[in-house]
Amino acid sequence: MNTVLWIVIPCYNEEQVLPITSKMFSDKLYQLISDGKISENSRILFVNDGSKDSTWKIISELAESDEHFIGISQSRNRGHQNAVLAGLMEAKDKADITISIDCDGQDDINAMDKMIDAYHDGCEVVYGVRSSRETDTFFKRFTAESFYKLMNKMGAEVVFNHADYRLVSSRVLKEFQNFKEVNIFLRGMFPLVGFKSTSVYYDRSERLAGKSHYPLSKMLALAFDGITSLSVKPLRIITTLGIIIAAISFIGVLWSVISHFVGITVAGWSSMVSIMCLLGGVQLVGIGVLGEYIGKIYLEVKARPRYIISERTWKDE
Repeated sequence: MNTVLWIVIPCYNEEQVLPITSKMFSDKLYQLISDGKISENSRILFVNDGSKDSTWKIISELAESDEHFIGISQSRNRGHQNAVLAGLMEAKDKADITISIDCDGQDDINAMDKMIDAYHDGCEVVYGVRSSRETDTFFKRFTAESFYKLMNKMGAEVVFNHADYRLVSSRVLKEFQNFKEVNIFLRGMFPLVGFKSTSVYYDRSERLAGKSHYPLSKMLALAFDGITSLSVKPLRIITTLGIIIAAISFIGVLWSVISHFVGITVAGWSSMVSIMCLLGGVQLVGIGVLGEYIGKIYLEVKARPRYIISERTWKDE
């Protein structure tokens, strides 16, 4: 098979887990080659996202030991989404297909076989989707599933229980490069490109070593970035809420006028303070959401680069 595959793996402070998972990725690549699913020219691309530990040193050593390992390093930490994007854009002109996967070994690498089979059957995008969350704690399962439900309700088109484990063809990547926004949310952007797609289901295991770089606070920030980057529904919610409160306020004005002429008015400090606090809170929330959108517009207008590659383990000809 002449299909060239690049496995894109973002890495941030992964010195503990990288020596373990690099062997797993290597074994999987050689197995896919021996099975005739992909070409011998396939590669494993590590993307160092400005790590502060010895991650880049390990990647460089891997590249020296085996030509199938290659790596690029960003000039500074730009976040997981930008690291994945950097790897995909690096691979789009050199590989027929790419599979992005995290470095921690939690995603089942054996699902790659089904992904490649789906590509050969005509699918341009194949999403890796968790079949269940039985290994998660109740809190983790609840917050993660709420994350996907919230994203869909807010208008961001995402595949339920899919993160960034996916196969993408070079054809899709060449179209995807036309998406120029700085605020990126890949799992919500690839469905916008279109083309034939499908899902492959797998079980996720525990992290093999090290600690997770995505606590609840980062998950919430990612969700908010995804919503504000892909949807204007929060603005419509504010508008609707404003209309409802304005209607209620108008009814309140009529009631106060009628009460005045009827002569049943009673001075009420509590009711006045409650109404002021309600209106003030709604206004502050509305201004905050508007500020987030304006801030994103500000970043988009400046059009700063989404990533800067400072080093490669190979020299371009």
